[in-house]
Amino acid sequence: MRIVILDGYTENPGDLSWEGFEKLGELKVYDRTPKDKIKERIGGADVVITNKTPIIRETMIACPNMKYVGVLATGYNVVDVVAASERGIIVTNIPTYGSAAVAQMAVALLLEICHHTAHHANAVLEGRWSSNPDWCFWDYPLIELAGKTMGIIGYGRIGQSTGKIAKALGMKVVSYDPIEKVEESVDLDTLFKIADVIALHCPLLPETEGIINNNNIAKMKDGVIILNNSRGPLIVEEDLCDALNSGKVYAAGLDVVSTEPIRTDNPLLKAKNCFITPHISWAPKESRERLMNIAVDNLEKFIIGEPINIVNAK
Repeated sequence: MRIVILDGYTENPGDLSWEGFEKLGELKVYDRTPKDKIKERIGGADVVITNKTPIIRETMIACPNMKYVGVLATGYNVVDVVAASERGIIVTNIPTYGSAAVAQMAVALLLEICHHTAHHANAVLEGRWSSNPDWCFWDYPLIELAGKTMGIIGYGRIGQSTGKIAKALGMKVVSYDPIEKVEESVDLDTLFKIADVIALHCPLLPETEGIINNNNIAKMKDGVIILNNSRGPLIVEEDLCDALNSGKVYAAGLDVVSTEPIRTDNPLLKAKNCFITPHISWAPKESRERLMNIAVDNLEKFIIGEPINIVNAK
């Protein structure tokens, strides 16, 4: 069985091993694959492993040996699953591997907003503390989270993990999720009205796309903090930019944006109090190890005729 990994670098920049895949067939790994090389590199492979390299209908037709596409991520929109189903190609994803890491990153963004840790640490290195006439200084308002309310939109595994950390910090937690009804559940308008911090942990669906927009921002408290390390298009970026610059939204912590890598003309790059990181919530080594193990297990189960984590109908 021939296995090709089209863009392995992000998952494994050298600190993990491809040994699990090597045991299952003849393996070829590429760090990155440009669009004009996709067909050539797949060639006669039976198994294609991809993270963000697109696998479209035309590619499937040009590579008729393809029987399986494994996505090294939870989202699988890079694969034309309809075309795959028509051609009898199994497509799998990694449904759960980084809940703890993503929740940790959401709170890391929040704590950076509250304390501006990086800024103040750099200020010390620049000599500002050594030369300060007082025994301490701070350049931004510092925020205590205890007693404040976090509203979590999307209360699955990741949302609940974030909620646990928030509660440990002394925060009250409320949540909105059309499926997960728990003690913390409120309707969406109530969440917007009472939350001091809003964390987005919902999937990108037609009903959630652009959920952070002018209309909903107007329902929020003045000075609200917004966190998003789920999917960039959950936010109408121009609307959030305007709300940050006006002060309606005090700050935003974002690990995702609408187009990635971020475009140089993204309005949020020039917005006030906007903290943006390069989609790294999923990337701690422990999380990537789980992803790798699940990806290998997905392929093993496919080989023995018992496929799991399928996202398309064969």
